[in-house]
Amino acid sequence: MQLPTKWVSFALASILALTTAGCSTKTDNANLAENSAKNGQPTKLVFLTSGDAAAKSIQPGDRIIAEINKRLGIDLEVRTVPEGGYEKISVAMASGDMPDVVTINYPSASVSQWISEGLLVPLNDYFPVMPTAKAKIEANFKGTAVDGKYYGYPFVELDRSNQALAYRADWLETLGLKPPETLDDFYQTMKAIATQDPDKNGKADTYGLTGVKSTGFNSSFNFVFFAYGLPYSDWALDNGGKVIPIFEHPAFKQGVQYIHKLWSEKLIDPEFLLNDTQQREQKFYQSKVGFMAPALYRHVNRLETSLQKVNPNGKLGFMAPPAGPEGKRGLAQAPKSGLFTAITKSAKNPEKAAKFIEFMLSKEGRDLLELGIEGVHYTKQGDKITYNEEERAKDNFASNGWSHPLAWGSVVWPLTETYLPQTEPQADRAKQSVEIASKYMVPNLVSTTTPEEIERGSVINELANQYYLDMITGKKDIDSGLTELSKKWREQGGDKVLEAVNKAYLAQKNK
Repeated sequence: MQLPTKWVSFALASILALTTAGCSTKTDNANLAENSAKNGQPTKLVFLTSGDAAAKSIQPGDRIIAEINKRLGIDLEVRTVPEGGYEKISVAMASGDMPDVVTINYPSASVSQWISEGLLVPLNDYFPVMPTAKAKIEANFKGTAVDGKYYGYPFVELDRSNQALAYRADWLETLGLKPPETLDDFYQTMKAIATQDPDKNGKADTYGLTGVKSTGFNSSFNFVFFAYGLPYSDWALDNGGKVIPIFEHPAFKQGVQYIHKLWSEKLIDPEFLLNDTQQREQKFYQSKVGFMAPALYRHVNRLETSLQKVNPNGKLGFMAPPAGPEGKRGLAQAPKSGLFTAITKSAKNPEKAAKFIEFMLSKEGRDLLELGIEGVHYTKQGDKITYNEEERAKDNFASNGWSHPLAWGSVVWPLTETYLPQTEPQADRAKQSVEIASKYMVPNLVSTTTPEEIERGSVINELANQYYLDMITGKKDIDSGLTELSKKWREQGGDKVLEAVNKAYLAQKNK
């Protein structure tokens, strides 16, 4: 990937502001490795990753970092960029100032480029010291190998989801309504929320549904397409068994017509395209909207308590997606993307780097990152854990029993580990939300992402998204819009993508 010089210079300046944690200052890698070997000092190991927005920063003198250093015989420096700031990680790698271990989004053009340029070390030779990583890769991620070699630990959450429809349960009680079971029920509920003053403020200022801005088809409303029978999250099949884009499946047109109806009757928040996650939640708390499709699980209690700070009588409800005419349902899209943690060619001691990745995945590592040091951050009597919040705060653990900053956003997420602290006030509801969301997770037709999708995806996805938005908002006629979209999508690279995806689909079928 060739980057403009001006942009590289600006981004490199940003990298200097990366948050760091560790005991030693930056020195020349070769000299450090040589001196460490001579003096028996711990191996310096730099870990560059994207942080978690819900986590605090790692501070100098962090006792969890010190404990990791002690157990692994390393001198760990953690560099983080803001959550989702993967372009800064790519720039750091391109600059030549590479870390020993790096985490980035996956699949991505960056990962493909790093592998082709020999910047990553295959893990295969280090599997003897990575039993947890090896088992997880061989069980779930065999398809990520390149010529039989695994160039990193790929993490994609395959089995669980935390996305379900959330609603103002207090509003439905006020209106005398039950959670909607079907699309017809959902429409009637949206209409009641928009016209019957559920917050009793005497104003017609409420909407049924809101969402967030998106670069692809708006996932906030995808449950409508799945209800009409769209069978997969990524692609569809035509009558001849060939892969086609989902907007050419009949369910897509029906879904657009339904969403357009909600829009034209002013049942959808007209500003949903301006919303980020926080703005969407604020509208929910401020009695502007009745339904949204957020991440739940560990957020169930946070969402309800935040709602009740604004509306003391507010209640959070969550439900399965409504069923379509034939009883079909779906909401969360099964992911094909996630994280990738790898060892770079600059690693001073690749085996130590491999042991660090293994530690982050192992039960020993998870216990340390989630609970802390026994007798310091928590005590245990039988199965009961008592969290020492005062000591945990000194090492920037999240409050109320939640984890150390290094715990999430590097190799796993809380959902994967089904981790909830014993102090979680709504643990049962949190688990229930995952059961509902996971039950209605919609599978993918093709399990892998092709290089052509990575290369051309942003252009053709943006085109499809723009047509989709224009159709649901009435700026384009639905029938002519779908016809134009099919033509332009192929002209702008979709034909090449379809060719590659069809090959991948056939290879998958013939395994």
